[in-house]
Amino acid sequence: MLGTAFALAVRINISPMMMNQVMDYTEEGGAFYEKLHFGTYMIVLMLPITLFSQPIRLWGDEIDRFKVLIWYCLAMLAFVVLLFITGRPGSSVFIIDTYLVAGAAGLIALALGRDARRLLGEIVLVMLIASAVIGIGEAITQVRLLPSDLVEDSFRPLGLSEHPLALGALCATAVGFVALARWRVWVRVLLILVLLIGCAAAGARFALLLTVAEILGLLIFVPWPGLSPRQSRRAKVGVLLVTLIGGAIVFAVLAGGGLLGRFSDTLFDENFYARLTVYQAFWLVGWQELVFGMPPADLLALVNNELNLPFIESAQVVIGLTFGIPLALVFTWVVCWIMLRLLRGAPLVAWIATGTFLLAALSNNTMSAKQPVLTVVFILLIAFGIPRQKAETS
Repeated sequence: MLGTAFALAVRINISPMMMNQVMDYTEEGGAFYEKLHFGTYMIVLMLPITLFSQPIRLWGDEIDRFKVLIWYCLAMLAFVVLLFITGRPGSSVFIIDTYLVAGAAGLIALALGRDARRLLGEIVLVMLIASAVIGIGEAITQVRLLPSDLVEDSFRPLGLSEHPLALGALCATAVGFVALARWRVWVRVLLILVLLIGCAAAGARFALLLTVAEILGLLIFVPWPGLSPRQSRRAKVGVLLVTLIGGAIVFAVLAGGGLLGRFSDTLFDENFYARLTVYQAFWLVGWQELVFGMPPADLLALVNNELNLPFIESAQVVIGLTFGIPLALVFTWVVCWIMLRLLRGAPLVAWIATGTFLLAALSNNTMSAKQPVLTVVFILLIAFGIPRQKAETS
């Protein structure tokens, strides 16, 4: 349990910039083994240790999740092997670092048992909350805690993440799962407020809008136990009014403190249009690239030279053109399949939180970069998403 928690802490909190201090993690050149995160190696190592060092007791939905995670990991390994065979090992790195390691972490969490995996989920939430708190502090002091080579027109905090957008996405994702944690109500409310402020401080505008919608969705759609339908409606209306008034006050304070400076413009700014422009890459390549894919370096050079964009902030473009559209469709199907299977029977709150994560992630390149976000989501879904009634009565 402690070894797994430490491995997750390394994967979640050691940024690519810190990795680059000791190896060519995101830099050009270097050996293949240097392109994988220390945390990835540790989680993969913990998998056999966990599976073979103790008896594994699973019941009901836990068995189904264990089986589908095994098939998911095998599918991801097949993608890696196929990309190696076709001469594109560079395209396989983010599959291992982002997708395969998430499946391995999920298997470990299930094998540890109910109490341990719930504790593991709470530890991950504490990491995300700490990242939000650090991000708020960075926004106030205008000084980053971790080293970064990020160059932007205006300062944006990172917290313990590798990019402001990742900080915003993680804050947005954590909100729903905090609501599922077995903490006191006032603690959960306070932490959700901290995550909301952390998302705003990150300057992740779309993630902030999603977070606000997520909180409203939790208030409106999630059933309140112990109340009649009429009492529930009255209570929700009252809490909703208080939340809206409190939210207005919080945003006024944030605006006065300069934490919402990036929100002075609309969503339809240069960054928004850049994310639309990058889709023109599909029309700049031939049928061979569309069908069989192309090296990541060639795709980036194409976008740099033909579209005058420094980055590819679209997972759809990266996956579609590095894998080739046929393989990309299969890959997308596998990811959608595992998410739906992990959400089967989960509380509505988990569905809302996961939907928030997917919308935030697909608005940029989160799903096509070497990031720990998917590992975080898998751990939280396994910790809080298995139906409590079935797990406790089996």
